[in-house]
Amino acid sequence: MAFKIYTKTGDKGTTGLIGGSRVSKSNERIQVCGDLDELNAHIGMISDLNIQYSEISNLLRSIQNDIFCIGAWVTLDPKKKNHTPIPELSEDNIKVLELAIDTMEETLPQMTHFILPGGHPTVSEIHIARAVCRRAERELVHLSENENVVNVGNLLCYLNRLSDYLFVLGRFVAKKMNVEEIKWTPNV
Repeated sequence: MAFKIYTKTGDKGTTGLIGGSRVSKSNERIQVCGDLDELNAHIGMISDLNIQYSEISNLLRSIQNDIFCIGAWVTLDPKKKNHTPIPELSEDNIKVLELAIDTMEETLPQMTHFILPGGHPTVSEIHIARAVCRRAERELVHLSENENVVNVGNLLCYLNRLSDYLFVLGRFVAKKMNVEEIKWTPNV
């Protein structure tokens, strides 16, 4: 089944939730989806920049699929019962991130300072993705305080762990590229 790029159904500022309800494009659910879409684009860029590290790129592609699942859960209209099945985001998805974090941390020096984002464009891009991930997490928390979000516990846990993963990935890639971490030393 082919998807048509334009449908004209959003021309007046509304979009559809999974289940069929229409909402304003400024709706909180759509805001979270926009943040997730931005995060997914940054994850794709990181994967493209790390093509020499296939183990990183493979996990990043899997993470992109998980982010799509999160977006589907966020845009699921909780009042509608009949909808397309959405893949579960489970504890197993979170454990994959935790294992990757633990594996990378075994090779890294212990942190003694806060680290400033930067040192190399690839490292900077990873930190941009981390910051976007944190924003998506904050927006999802805000949404869940005001509306029912199905499966929100796993979604929040995943985003929280993903931002941790991206922080460690930034350090790990910096080390692989022989880029010195920029330590924050406040001028007091």
